[in-house]
Amino acid sequence: MRSIIVTGGFGILGGAVAKAFRDNGDRVARVDFAAAAPDANPGGADFGGIDLTDGDAAASVASQVIAAHGGIDVLVNVAGGFTWQTLADGDPETWVRMFSMNATTCVTMTKAALPVLSSTAGAAIVNIGAGGALVAAAGMGGYAASKAAVHKLTESLAAELVGNDCTVNAVLPSIIDTPTNRADMPDADFSQWVKPDALAQVILYLASPAARAISGALIPVSRGG
Repeated sequence: MRSIIVTGGFGILGGAVAKAFRDNGDRVARVDFAAAAPDANPGGADFGGIDLTDGDAAASVASQVIAAHGGIDVLVNVAGGFTWQTLADGDPETWVRMFSMNATTCVTMTKAALPVLSSTAGAAIVNIGAGGALVAAAGMGGYAASKAAVHKLTESLAAELVGNDCTVNAVLPSIIDTPTNRADMPDADFSQWVKPDALAQVILYLASPAARAISGALIPVSRGG
């Protein structure tokens, strides 16, 4: 039974990812800034009210997961956020907030788990990038830049871990079909959006033995699923 950490685990995508790993027979630790989980996590552990921009908080979570589950085999960095704001109407604080939510949380949790992951056979790190970070549309500057940082972290860390049995990859979804996105874009064709469960299956694959030959990849996920 593998030990899995899913950050942003109380959200729509994080919940789908956690369920996919549970259904695979793994034990999942869900970590989130929200205080309480919206549902049960059978056989796993939940850490609410965690500010992952704080390296000490991330290190504490890693230590507790290791103590409870005997190690860490897979880290999935889902935690993040989105803001649409043009530069003319916005301010630098938006960019700082986007980098904190999307890039810093990924860096701190990965660094905290890295000593164990880098010495664990078959370990994997899967980050959530963004298709919208490849070519940034209007109003997407801060968000796209922060997700591009996640892409570069993925590539760089994969190179740093050459020789270790830990892969590092990122999925780059287009628009994810969530209640928030539907409310924000009510006239869109939801059938073309990526379903959380479908994205979770891609993540599950990247953390599986079948994907051991893949590392440093930025994988677009753009079909509805």
